[in-house]
Amino acid sequence: MDLMSFADYAGTGAFAISGTLSASEKKLDLFGATFIGFVTAVGGGTIRDLLLGNTPVTWIQGWHYFVIILSAIALTFIFYRYIIKLKQTLFLFDTIGIGVFTIIGMEKALIFGLTPPISLVMGLSSAVVGGVLRDTFCNDVPLIFHREIYATACIVGGTIYLALHYFEVETHFSQIATILSIILIRLLAIKFNLSLPKITNAQE
Repeated sequence: MDLMSFADYAGTGAFAISGTLSASEKKLDLFGATFIGFVTAVGGGTIRDLLLGNTPVTWIQGWHYFVIILSAIALTFIFYRYIIKLKQTLFLFDTIGIGVFTIIGMEKALIFGLTPPISLVMGLSSAVVGGVLRDTFCNDVPLIFHREIYATACIVGGTIYLALHYFEVETHFSQIATILSIILIRLLAIKFNLSLPKITNAQE
């Protein structure tokens, strides 16, 4: 297994755990939590593949993703009190995951012959749509719209990847540089409480 495959599986598992934890906070039952965990893990990739016409979508072409997601959900239920304490570890895997999903989405779009800007949109879709679906189903305003620098980190990282790709930089270096840039941006945003400007009423 290469580094990207491992990071892909780790990110998928982290997304599934994230969805399950969000569902548990809303007091959903086992089926509800499983559904939210699954949607969080595969939602972005599914939308991306459907837009690209890449069917059957990636996660149903083999058993690996199915097993990883269900295992992550089951472990979250069994070891909930311990997993909830591992927020920093989950944050790292989640951030690695969005970096990897951004790259995978862009690479697939480029293979399909799409332009760099559209490829960046496909990468962003891969990375954040699962989280948007998670928050929407849990009746929350999606995280990317009001709190952390999340989608912005993917856009910056994706732009770096496209620039390196344009100059024909070695693929593995481009992938690692992209993931590290996304991790760095998110860490700095959390450390210094950075966020994009909000639209507010001038009279407030």
